[in-house]
Amino acid sequence: MSFTAKHLLGIEPLRPEAITTILDLAETYVDLNRSDTKRSNALSGLTQINMFFENSTRTQASFELAGKRLGAVVMNMSMATSSVKKGETLIDTALTLNAMHPDLLVVRHPQSGAVDLLSQKVNCAVLNAGDGRHEHPTQALLDALTIRRAKGRLHRLNVAICGDIAHSRVARSNILLLGKMENRVRLIGPPTLMPEAIGEFGVEVYQDMEEGLRDVDVVMMLRLQKERMDGGFIPSEREYYHRYGLDAAKLALAKDDAIVMHPGPMNRGVEIDGEIADDINRSVIQDQVEMGVAVRMAAMELLARNLHAEPA
Repeated sequence: MSFTAKHLLGIEPLRPEAITTILDLAETYVDLNRSDTKRSNALSGLTQINMFFENSTRTQASFELAGKRLGAVVMNMSMATSSVKKGETLIDTALTLNAMHPDLLVVRHPQSGAVDLLSQKVNCAVLNAGDGRHEHPTQALLDALTIRRAKGRLHRLNVAICGDIAHSRVARSNILLLGKMENRVRLIGPPTLMPEAIGEFGVEVYQDMEEGLRDVDVVMMLRLQKERMDGGFIPSEREYYHRYGLDAAKLALAKDDAIVMHPGPMNRGVEIDGEIADDINRSVIQDQVEMGVAVRMAAMELLARNLHAEPA
């Protein structure tokens, strides 16, 4: 098995073979989730704790459903009313968790690096469900599975990621994964929404959306991360939609069989036209939601296999 990690903290340390291992196992869970049983015993007897320091209905529900379908005992900790809000440090939280003897810990945190710190202090496998502007590995993996199923491959594709790149951990994880799988990545957006060190990403950068979308295979739209913005990054939402919102005219510049993606939640009429989002021939947004459960099931099973594995 080419996936031997103890934690899943990001895409950056994963080799292409490990990514393929996760996606191949996830394929089997797509079939399971579409069956009548929807049950596996892969995590039977194990305990999964979900700790979300940021609200995320979609991701938390996906991880919870994934754990339950694998037979785990799943507990959601309400961090809005937790001891952290009363001044407890992340290290103290880790010590408390260790006393509960969990096997899998799913964490979302507003600070980059917090999940990595927690992984060093707990005696269980940790999955990063998004930390600050750093990474969101399972989102990139579910996006990869969606692309592979829709396009028949996950290499040598032209992929455009459009919108608020600067504040997006989804963008960072996707850039890393798509690069590892030999794809050509284009970033499209205004200069104010591009990371300062964009030249280090090994991507093509476009300020003109029409130019950037020309002949791409995949169009991935991102929402404006207003909760991470401090100040004015765009003149207005109306102007932003005019220049960077995906509509039929802009999509027509991509390849005829190009697919449209969005990690959600969507802001219709801001970064994407509602009709494009609902177009069953081009949009794979609902497929992404489905693939999310399967990918998270695969990631948790693989980590569970490694829990008590002997070092190589």
